[in-house]
Amino acid sequence: MSSSLLARVVLGVGLLLASLPASAHKVGISRGEYRAEGSTLLAQLTFARPELAAAVPGLDADGDGQLSPEEVAGGRDALAAAMAAGLQVRASGQGCRGEFERAELTANDGLMVRLRYACKAPPPTFRVRLSLLESLSLGHRHLAEVGAATRVVYEASPDFEVAAKATATTNDVAGPLFKLGIEHILTGFDHLLFLVGVVLVGGRLRDIALAVTAFTLAHSVTLGLATLGFWAPSPNVVEPAIALSIVYVGVENWFAKDAARRWLLTFPFGLIHGFGFAGALREIALPSAQVPLALLSFNLGVEAGQIAVLALVLPILALLRRCDWFARQGVRSASAMVALAGLAWFVQRVAWRF
Repeated sequence: MSSSLLARVVLGVGLLLASLPASAHKVGISRGEYRAEGSTLLAQLTFARPELAAAVPGLDADGDGQLSPEEVAGGRDALAAAMAAGLQVRASGQGCRGEFERAELTANDGLMVRLRYACKAPPPTFRVRLSLLESLSLGHRHLAEVGAATRVVYEASPDFEVAAKATATTNDVAGPLFKLGIEHILTGFDHLLFLVGVVLVGGRLRDIALAVTAFTLAHSVTLGLATLGFWAPSPNVVEPAIALSIVYVGVENWFAKDAARRWLLTFPFGLIHGFGFAGALREIALPSAQVPLALLSFNLGVEAGQIAVLALVLPILALLRRCDWFARQGVRSASAMVALAGLAWFVQRVAWRF
């Protein structure tokens, strides 16, 4: 590969990364509990407040992206209309009459909505369609708890069934959360760019492995602390801080010879990134009994996705380092693009918050 072609590739990748959205690492998740009682289906759904505020026109009265108890009370009609259009239930081929019971704020920026669907006669199966997913964030995943099973529902597959009689199956929250963890890291461009910046300078495989392991251990700690409810700083602080960590690693690459002792950098920054991962689980208010398994499964999914990306990136970087231009100038050029992308995210996130 010629030096001029490689320069264009590096520049193009950098500009693409810089153009990614400020909240790129967010994958929307909601949760629903569905229970059959004779000819009635009860549904209790929990969403992240900002997602529902963006999906329901008029709910966020002051336009600040947040929801207050007063806005939820005043937006009852808007919520009811959105739920009537966004969640349909059928039984024995006929539509069931929906009733909006109540909505209330939950801990960790959640909003719970309770609905009741009355059908003409007790059916063998309720058929549910969650078309509301079309109005939520791209890639949103809904964890539908049906009896003792958990199903993952998304925009391309919004239909599922609720049996009138509960079956004695084992709750499968581990599988869906593992997949969500993989999706979360694969769409988490800021987290991935930080890792790529860390390994960009090269060095002994042992040093690179130590740096990545330190990042993994650190974000696992803060992911657990936040999800279990011990402590979590505001996203207004965490998300700009994640962007600044990318700026820092890009700038430091101009002076670092290799990844030796880089774990001293990745561990403290990993603590910050862990709080970013935690938002996806905290907002949907999982039952306390499910939290430990959900946390473990989600974290393992994050690590599986991270390992898959590094398994692809590291060999490519090893090949590029055989090119004299990349060894002399390419690392610095790519690192400058990393820093610029982080700076762009920082400006976007601060501007969006304020």
